[in-house]
Amino acid sequence: MDVVSGSTGNLGLLSQLLFTEIDSGTRAEERAEREAAGRWEPIASLARSLTLKDLEDLRSLATTNHVIVRTFGPLASILEIQGKSKETAWLREVTREEQTRIDHALGFLAHICTVLESAGCRATVIKSLDHWPDLGSDLDLYTDAEASELVTVMRAMFNARVDDRSWGDRLASKWNFVIPGLPELVEIHVGRLGQTGEQIAITRSLSKRAREAMFGRYSLRVTAPEDRIVISTLQRMYRHFYIRLCDIADNARLLDNNLVEFEYLHALSSEAGLWDGVATYLGIVSDYVAAYRGYGAPLSSLVKGSVKFGIEKVSFRNQFLRVPILPQSLNLYAGELKTLLLRGDFRNTLRLSLLPGLATAAAVEQKLTGNDKGVW
Repeated sequence: MDVVSGSTGNLGLLSQLLFTEIDSGTRAEERAEREAAGRWEPIASLARSLTLKDLEDLRSLATTNHVIVRTFGPLASILEIQGKSKETAWLREVTREEQTRIDHALGFLAHICTVLESAGCRATVIKSLDHWPDLGSDLDLYTDAEASELVTVMRAMFNARVDDRSWGDRLASKWNFVIPGLPELVEIHVGRLGQTGEQIAITRSLSKRAREAMFGRYSLRVTAPEDRIVISTLQRMYRHFYIRLCDIADNARLLDNNLVEFEYLHALSSEAGLWDGVATYLGIVSDYVAAYRGYGAPLSSLVKGSVKFGIEKVSFRNQFLRVPILPQSLNLYAGELKTLLLRGDFRNTLRLSLLPGLATAAAVEQKLTGNDKGVW
C-alpha cells in the first residue's frame, strides 16, 4: 500500500502490524487465531515470503523506528502458524534481546529519577517512555533544577561523564551524560525545550502537570498527554523534519483513548507559537493510521481546521517519514518566530533566530566530516 511516496514493503508490513494492533487491542494469541481464520490475511500474505535476510532488513527498520516489541511479537505468532519455525525463533530471540535492553535501561532510569529527586533535582521523563512497551535509543529527562547542581549529582552519584556538548546543546540547555554500565546516553533538558532552548512557555506547567505511571515494575513521572504531543511536535516538525513509526503509533494511541484535552492543547501550543505545527502533526498521524485501518485517529474540529498540509506531502526516505522543509516546515518555523516576537519575548526570539545559521553550519559540517554532532 503506497501511503507515502517512496514506501517499501517493510514499511507497509510494520505499519499493518502496528495499526491493526491499535484497532483490535487484542492479545497475541487472539491475533494468531484471527490470522488462522483468514482475518489477518493481508498481513499474513506479506509475511509468507519473508526470509531470514528479509527479517534482518525488517529488524533494521523496526529498530530505527522503535517498534521492535510492538511488531515482532505479533509477526512471530503469524509465522508460527505458517510453520516457519526458523523465522519464528529468530523473531522471538530478537524480541528477547530488545526486552533485555529495555529492562536494563528502565532499571537505570528509575534509579536515576529516584536519586535526582532525593537530591532536590526532581526530573520528569520525556519522549523515551512515550514508545512503551518499546523504548527510545537514549533516556530523556526534563528538570527545573540548576544545571550546576544536576551535573554535580550525576557525577557524584553515578560516576557520570558529561558528553561533548555541541553548539545546539548549549543553546538548548541540554546535557548528555555517559554512565558506566548503561549503553544509552542520558539526555537531560534543563529549564528549556526546543532546538535553541527558545521554549519556556511550555515548560512552566510541564513538571506540575506530570503524573506517575507504571512501566513494568517501576513507577515513573511522565508528561501529561498534551505536553507529550507538544514535545513530540517540537522534535519532529521543528527540528528533525522526520517522523518515526513509533511517533505515529504513540500519538494515535493517545487520540484513540480520548486522553487529549484539545482546548488545553490549543492554548498551550498557541502560547508557544506551535499550534499550526501541532495540528498538522496530528493530521498526518490520523491520515497515516487511516490508510492502514480504514479510519483515522479522532481529531477535534479545532485541529482539523488548522492543518497546514497532510500525508500527501510526506515521503519515506532513509528509514524515516520525511516532512518537507521548503516551504512547509519553514512556514511553521516562521510562525513560531512571529509569536515569540509579537509577545515581546526578545531574548528567546533571538535564540530561535539562530536556528537557520545553526542548521546551515550542521549541514556544512556533515558534508565535510560526515558528522554534525559538533554543531547540532
